[in-house]
Amino acid sequence: MRRWIFLLLAALLLTPGVRAVSAAPEEAFDLTSDAAVLMEPETGTVLYEKDAHGHHSPASVTKIMTLLLIAEAVDAGTISMEESVTASGAAASMGGSQIWLEEGESLTVDEMIKCIAVASANDCAVAMAEKLAGSERTFVQRMNERAAELGMKDTHFLNCTGLTEDEEHYTSAFDIALMSRELLKHKWITDYTTVWMDQVRGGQFGLTNTNKLVRFYDGCTGLKTGYTSTAMYCLSATAERNGESYIAVVMHAPSSDQRNQDARSLLDYAFASYSLWRPEANVTLPPVKVKLGTAESIQPVLPDGGAVLLDRDGGEVRWEIDLPEELAAPVKAGDVIGTLTVQNDKGTAAEISILAPEDVEALSVWDLWWQIITA
Repeated sequence: MRRWIFLLLAALLLTPGVRAVSAAPEEAFDLTSDAAVLMEPETGTVLYEKDAHGHHSPASVTKIMTLLLIAEAVDAGTISMEESVTASGAAASMGGSQIWLEEGESLTVDEMIKCIAVASANDCAVAMAEKLAGSERTFVQRMNERAAELGMKDTHFLNCTGLTEDEEHYTSAFDIALMSRELLKHKWITDYTTVWMDQVRGGQFGLTNTNKLVRFYDGCTGLKTGYTSTAMYCLSATAERNGESYIAVVMHAPSSDQRNQDARSLLDYAFASYSLWRPEANVTLPPVKVKLGTAESIQPVLPDGGAVLLDRDGGEVRWEIDLPEELAAPVKAGDVIGTLTVQNDKGTAAEISILAPEDVEALSVWDLWWQIITA
């Protein structure tokens, strides 16, 4: 093995892969919410938690999962934004937050998503559930299945709106962060969740976002509020600045203002304390020779999503690249052929696998003879 060592002479701020970053202790914040989680979505690192896995009623924060299934259907081509959705009697009869759909009234998928994301419209959520699954009941089965796939171990949904006082409809702050993280992978969803005011029905019905942070917090990208007398005030607040984003979930806050303040405190802390370091923007990997292969060398690559979260007070970032001088054919795409070790003053921040980018077959006997003959 030969080793290339590179130093980045700059005070970059970020956190771990192998070493967990310095998460804030529970007493670091004077939160009024009973449960909370602060997460960096690209790495999935939890930076703060308070009763993270406790079961609580989520109210309309439930609609993050509803929006996720809708977004997945849109991106899969199952439905289109221009497709018409007609309200059933069941959808039109929903109470709580709504746009007062009439039975038989039709809106496009685009308008339905806007009403759910901005105004938390229960009637539109049910209409979309019926459109995608035939019935809300079947849609809720899909919600629970998707929750299980995402590792949401503290979640059980009874409906697609969160409009219930039933204690069997529950989730946790950590699970909300998980489904929020998944929804944010559909980047276009923030075109809706960041809308402050808009209209539907040809401008005849106005919408105002239930999430006041969209207007009053720098970089806020959403995501969803909730309230019932059982759930109290809940929020999954997301924000992005300079290409870095965070998810702050708060549950069972005593008021809307305190809910928002708790989320602001968590997001302020995240932006002040952490930053992402991206290997692909800083590290140049050297080519590696291939012995007796159909290609003389390969250009190693780093895996997608290899960002490293570091503490801002961790000092300068350093890294080491361990690669062999030569590989023996055959080589398969995705083979781990080396390691990138990222360090700062606090120690090892991450160890990232270096991969082969493509297959390289071994030379055949005929290929070897031909090389000898033509040498």
